[in-house]
Amino acid sequence: MKHYLKKLEETVRKQWNQKALCDYEGECFTYADLAENIERFRIFFHEAGINKGDKIVICARNSARWALCFWGINVSGCVAVPLLADFHPNNIATFTHHSDSVMLFIDEDIWEQMAPEVMPALKAAVNVRDGRLLWHRDERVAEAWQNREGAFASHHPDGLSPDNVSYPDDNAADLAIINYTSGTTGNPKGVMLTYDALSDTDDFSNTHFPNHPGETIVSMLPMAHMYGLVIEFIHPNVDGVTVYFLGKTPSPSTLLKAMRDVRPYMVVTVPLVMEKVYANSIKPALDRLEKWLSVPVLNRLIYRMVRKKVVAAFGGRVRCFIMGGAPLKPEVEQCFRKIGLPFTVGYGMTEACPLLGWEWWTDFVPGSCGKPVHEIRIDSDDPKNIAGEIQARGRNITVGYYKNPEANKAAFTADGWFRTGDLGLMDAEGNIFIRGRIKSMILNSSGQNIYPEEIEAVLSACSFVSEALVVERKGKLVALVYPDIPDELNKAARKGIPEQIRVAANKNLPAYSKISKVQLMEVPFEKTPKMSIKRYLYQ
Repeated sequence: MKHYLKKLEETVRKQWNQKALCDYEGECFTYADLAENIERFRIFFHEAGINKGDKIVICARNSARWALCFWGINVSGCVAVPLLADFHPNNIATFTHHSDSVMLFIDEDIWEQMAPEVMPALKAAVNVRDGRLLWHRDERVAEAWQNREGAFASHHPDGLSPDNVSYPDDNAADLAIINYTSGTTGNPKGVMLTYDALSDTDDFSNTHFPNHPGETIVSMLPMAHMYGLVIEFIHPNVDGVTVYFLGKTPSPSTLLKAMRDVRPYMVVTVPLVMEKVYANSIKPALDRLEKWLSVPVLNRLIYRMVRKKVVAAFGGRVRCFIMGGAPLKPEVEQCFRKIGLPFTVGYGMTEACPLLGWEWWTDFVPGSCGKPVHEIRIDSDDPKNIAGEIQARGRNITVGYYKNPEANKAAFTADGWFRTGDLGLMDAEGNIFIRGRIKSMILNSSGQNIYPEEIEAVLSACSFVSEALVVERKGKLVALVYPDIPDELNKAARKGIPEQIRVAANKNLPAYSKISKVQLMEVPFEKTPKMSIKRYLYQ
């Protein structure tokens, strides 16, 4: 297995003048620019007295300059601490302090809401957008940052050439990233990932969904989460793929325009995005042609036509749509299978950097989330039929949580397997089927295990349901539903929708998991950056 930084080194040398990092409809940086940026960071850290292993926060909206900051930190041997720009400023300060970070690369509007005094280890804060020094308490760091251009020129009077580029590969066991995935501050859990974990994920990605130098990809997921960071940025970029950043969460029209312009080889997204594409484009088209879909020859032609239009809408070069972070609605999954869309649903989490389950779209089994990336076992006496905790082991797995021995103790079994907290099954071919989170499982009065996610999948197929969440209230199952109600529906018809949904869903549910009540929500559910519902807010 080759170290991902050695692959980056080779790519930089070979593709010196090719675009490496771009903002969609904005500035672009070549691999030469990337290499010079890394060298500036390396010299700056040395002059500033910032050492290998020191922690540095990046908290900014996605951009090419965000990526430049990451590479400068990562290649230099410092520990990158990527934080979501959407976190509350108090949370950002808490995580910066908890991680012992000495520098903060941040958007200026976020910095203005923060108090430096609660981050005593912090030496300086820098604006990601333009490199301005926003604040400092350490004169040596401030002076080194202000003089970084002169220092670079002094070290490289003739400029940097491809022959000067050399990146380390002797740091496999060293800490590369600390990633805080929660916006809560009560008991911070910073996931620690090594350079070896990143190399392992890159190696797996090259084997299972390879790319080619000169290709392009659109980055739309948060870079402060491992799904977006590794699969949309690190893996393609070290192989010579030009990464285009959208910045903020795009509207469907903006997203599709970017896809048509960039023409990516792969689309990495969350189910919600593709469910919107289905609801807004695919389903209406198939509904208009419904009477012809019953004709065997014609339906194949129609499905093929729809598939071509979907792929064309995403630029025409997509070899695979990869979805993760949440389950795909069964209705949408069935439709994608019918039209032959090249899609797959993976399984992962930050602690696995991020992949746990994966299968190429041609072999992907509907309803599953792929096969094990490395070792996975189900903690059950009958893993094929009785759900148990999904436990994992491999080079990609976290080495633990930063300064959190209690969480570390709870995260691993006595024999060293990582406890995912997910419940699942595994068939004879190794396909993984998630049944839900252990924490969300409901045990009814008769001792029956009820998995809310399975009921929610049934609800999602019902008319008028946009999103659904099942909770237990006074021993009964209540479905919280954010509806999709046509404007033309009258008041009387609207009033009967909750009961209509309840009856329709219960027809497809066993007696022990039938819904007693449907409650309509006035606003969409609050979601995580991976677009899964924040279940704990609605218990």
